[in-house]
Amino acid sequence: MTTNLTTLQLLHAAAHALTGVSDTPQLDAEVLLAHALGVRRARLQSHADEERNDAERTAYERLIERRASGEPVAYIVGSKEFWSLRLGITPAALIPRPETELLVERALKLGATPVLRALDLGTGAGAIALALAHERPRWQITATDCSEAALALARVNAAALGTAQLEFLNGSWFEPLAGRVFDLIVSNPPYIAADDPLLLRPPLSFEPRVALTPGVDAPADLRRIIRAAPAHLARGGWLLLEHGTTQAGDVARELVVRGFRHVRSQRDLAGHERMTEAQWGEPLPPAA
Repeated sequence: MTTNLTTLQLLHAAAHALTGVSDTPQLDAEVLLAHALGVRRARLQSHADEERNDAERTAYERLIERRASGEPVAYIVGSKEFWSLRLGITPAALIPRPETELLVERALKLGATPVLRALDLGTGAGAIALALAHERPRWQITATDCSEAALALARVNAAALGTAQLEFLNGSWFEPLAGRVFDLIVSNPPYIAADDPLLLRPPLSFEPRVALTPGVDAPADLRRIIRAAPAHLARGGWLLLEHGTTQAGDVARELVVRGFRHVRSQRDLAGHERMTEAQWGEPLPPAA
């Protein structure tokens, strides 16, 4: 007769199997078991000695096998937390990273007015746009993406979070925005070179390539956005761009050449220059 394993025994075995595959094997093991059982992670600790039946164990082992292959946890469980918001995630979109929250922080700092026109270029699952909408419900926020599948996911997330003020448009960068002007533009565009070996390894190998690389010229999309942004920025408006940790200097130079002012890079919690912000023109003086 087979003895059913307890919750704690399953977790120990799973964490061991994920060691060397994941930087956080214990956390991954807990998240995946909670998902398999349909319970909160806290319950795993409070019911550590509870035996799991064959069906539960089999379902869990399948999830662990997927994670051991390198598949990201977010794709396995179908969700990811960003800016305290639970977002639905599928392989149609890039998985939101914690470091991208810096882009949201700076956008909220620079766009201090209660009513503002904001644009999120390449929104993917909608993480940045939804975080801004959550914090600034009176902002008029538009989000674009070249992937209709990603936009469909973003729309589902917006509906689930009740952020009705968002507008989603299909198209590459500014393509669907002819003649429209915004006070704030944010973007986390692809910025990895197509020949970078990182793209062949998990987790990037599981994510949509179009969201990761513009081709062999890594900063190509960053330059495209910088060059086109002035036609879509109000006087005194801000452009905020996430980029690679070695690209801040190149991005800043491009912004200065294009006539932007107050160009400055911001560091993430790891100390890397993660994003650069710049202002277009100067605000108009107040009326006499």
